[in-house]
Amino acid sequence: MSIIFLPTTKKELTKLNWSRLDVILVTGDSYIDSPFMGIAIIGKVLVDNGFRVGIIAQPDMDSETDISRLGEPALFWGITGGCVDSMVSNYTALKKKRKKDDYTPGGFNNRRPDRAVIAYSNLVRQYFKNTCPIVLGGIEASLRRIAHYDFWSNKIRRSILFDAKADYLLFGMAHSSIVKFAFALKENINPGDLNGVAFISKNKKGKELPSYDVVQKNRDDYIKSFHIFYENNDPITAQRLCQQHNDRYLVLNPPEPFSTTKELDHIHSLGFERDLHPFYKKLGSVKALSTIQFSIPTHYGCYGECNFCAISIHQGQTIRFRSEDSIIAEAKAISHLKDFKGYITDLGGPTANMYGFECQKKLKKGACKDKRCLFPEPCKNLAPDHSKQLRLIQKIEQLPGIKKVFISSGIRYDLILNDKKNGPAYLEKIVKDNVSGQMKIAPEHTMPHVLNLMGKQNIDMLLQFKNKFDALSEKAGKKQFLTYYLIAAHPGCNMKDMDALKKFASQKLKMTPEQVQIFTPSPSTYSTLMYYTGLNPFSMTPIFVEKNPVNKEKQKKTVTKKPPQYNYKTKKSYKI
Repeated sequence: MSIIFLPTTKKELTKLNWSRLDVILVTGDSYIDSPFMGIAIIGKVLVDNGFRVGIIAQPDMDSETDISRLGEPALFWGITGGCVDSMVSNYTALKKKRKKDDYTPGGFNNRRPDRAVIAYSNLVRQYFKNTCPIVLGGIEASLRRIAHYDFWSNKIRRSILFDAKADYLLFGMAHSSIVKFAFALKENINPGDLNGVAFISKNKKGKELPSYDVVQKNRDDYIKSFHIFYENNDPITAQRLCQQHNDRYLVLNPPEPFSTTKELDHIHSLGFERDLHPFYKKLGSVKALSTIQFSIPTHYGCYGECNFCAISIHQGQTIRFRSEDSIIAEAKAISHLKDFKGYITDLGGPTANMYGFECQKKLKKGACKDKRCLFPEPCKNLAPDHSKQLRLIQKIEQLPGIKKVFISSGIRYDLILNDKKNGPAYLEKIVKDNVSGQMKIAPEHTMPHVLNLMGKQNIDMLLQFKNKFDALSEKAGKKQFLTYYLIAAHPGCNMKDMDALKKFASQKLKMTPEQVQIFTPSPSTYSTLMYYTGLNPFSMTPIFVEKNPVNKEKQKKTVTKKPPQYNYKTKKSYKI
């Protein structure tokens, strides 16, 4: 298809000569037509397969004005909370209402309802009685697909399929499952056997998880349930799962197969406007656009498996990357956009330097269940190789109209240090040419027992990397810095641990950290499991968990508090 916004108004439908849509997608984000926005990709993939698709972004919850303006779809409603779980988007880790929303025009947090997936499903049913199937997708639905601990209500909630009273849930990226699902409905075929699909059944189907009623009452059974769920997320090895909710069953089919390089290349060739839809642009600018407008996604997935991160559950533990030709073609297209100033703001993915290599054993047999790729140390079967990303950066830099390529996504420094052949050249290149003054890395903490609970590498590697970064920056004649992402109040972390982190940062890193966030227990992560149960789920031993909001804030301020400065004129110290 040619580059075009998907319709969001009746006027656009008339222009396209579409009398009725097959699918209407409803999202908690404003509509940015970008390959970084899941709703845009899903819409373009469906249109590419012959379906008529429209988008309603951030509908008014108090009237039918927005939700009804495109009519009723013939096949299904697709509901997503947006790029971020709506509760994470709306509230801080201390449960305070956020004032800003980077995905809303004007930046005001006034358009995304709490539990958006449930709210939008109810909105559809309010104005369209006995409508076609309601299908949930996106990260909010994906991470809440089984009975899960919800931090904001401090209880175990049912699968979101039940709470939303929806018909189906497509979890994961859904690049291919959404197309198969749409064709199944079009041809009146039951989509219940499709990979990547979850649904409600009266009958037990597949390997059974401890029931919703049981996991509510028993933390050991909740841990058992999560272990089974986590171990069945690789499409090569996963079994069908089910979980009883009262007199019905949640059924989770195995995940959809990961997209191939050829399939990803095709998706990214469909054409994206890389802009906010005009209907929403008149409401104000959207901050997220400035981050993604001239950035290029090179791959999906992450095998880091940090215990506090949900990427491996949603995108998968296997890296799928685009071809060099596809990425270069996208860079060329960006270079011709009218507002482009010559700077690719990011060339990366969930972790920038995972592009171009994967464990061959994993690709054939699936992710290992008894060990991880990078923790407690990189697996020898992984064989990190930065040569492909290095070559890719260099080729894009040579394109007409490209002045600079930045690597803004986070970097796994352990991968660089373990790539003895190409790691040094890659690091020297990006330090010299592709860092915008700061390089983002995420040690998260410094204390061994906290790092172990996080699933993060030993801190010794951080100091090795810092020494190399500083030396290369000096060699390049640049005053550059490492930006350290750190977490306060993670399960297992107490005030003494934060004091030790502060001391390490001051003495070893020679700085006062600013990028410190309080741990947020988001759904479907091992760290959230620890937070709720107070147990290390791997050893079943008790751990300290800070749940007092005041003490959580103290943990953060312990690290971010700047030391007093000495005024040589007055001969007094003062705080800054």
